[in-house]
Amino acid sequence: MASKSVFYFFLLVLVFEFQTSFGQGTVNGAYWLADAGVPASDIDSTLFTHLFCAFAELDPQTNKVTLPSTSFSQFTATVRLKNPSVKTLLSIGGGNIADPNTFPAMASQPSSRKSFIDSSISVARANGFSGLDLNWEYPRTTNQMADMESLLKEWRAAVAAEAASSSRSPLLLTTAINNAPRIKELSYPIQAIQKNLDWVNVMAYDFYDLSYSKVTRPHSTLYDPAGRFNGSNGIQNWLVEALANLQYLRHLPPRFQNRYCDSTVKGLLAKARDRPPRCYFDTGYQAAKKKATAGAVLLSSEGTFL
Repeated sequence: MASKSVFYFFLLVLVFEFQTSFGQGTVNGAYWLADAGVPASDIDSTLFTHLFCAFAELDPQTNKVTLPSTSFSQFTATVRLKNPSVKTLLSIGGGNIADPNTFPAMASQPSSRKSFIDSSISVARANGFSGLDLNWEYPRTTNQMADMESLLKEWRAAVAAEAASSSRSPLLLTTAINNAPRIKELSYPIQAIQKNLDWVNVMAYDFYDLSYSKVTRPHSTLYDPAGRFNGSNGIQNWLVEALANLQYLRHLPPRFQNRYCDSTVKGLLAKARDRPPRCYFDTGYQAAKKKATAGAVLLSSEGTFL
């Protein structure tokens, strides 16, 4: 693990310096969300070694990966205008997928997994991407976790075979995973993750939710002694589950959830409700960029930099 780390707000994920398990060098990565209102041409790609283009779609009828707009096919060329060496990864899925059964159905059968895998490789190569990122949120049953294991094994094998036949560098493979290695007592296929992925992106955000907390709490805190969840605790749990040899990125949030106050008292631990007035502000891309380029460590806590 590199000694220096810089957290960078960029629509979705922080920047983290680390050595990957498949021999990649230091990675400074961020996700670009096509519908977030920031054109790819506005990205200062000189700040990054890797950029994730999110999100490609999975056709539930064909189980093939499709690009929702021309901005995806132009993404790599666009960000390389400022940084010709930046690597791009196509992220597939996301938390707002229309039918939550799309990924489970695809992963449940060898034939549909093959359609997904083959199309993902084809789309990545045709549009200049250096890798692929699985964003399945989330496997919910024991069978789905087993299907995810099969998918990762077959994906890695197909990527290796394609690289050998084309005499090109293998595509990178990553996945976004829950902050904890278990989801309602279900464990991720940890050995398959270790053996078949270059790194994992730990989604260490959305800790606060009005459904279970009556006071405002940090949305994606690194440490929160008063709260049930925090980024550090999640990473430590993953390390205990034998991911010490697989490096990770810790996500910063793509957004701040609304935290509403019942009184004029605002801030952390203020009494909360689910209607206005709002009791915090959003931090925008430009402010985050200014902090990141200054070398600051950024943590989100009610819309402020700490």
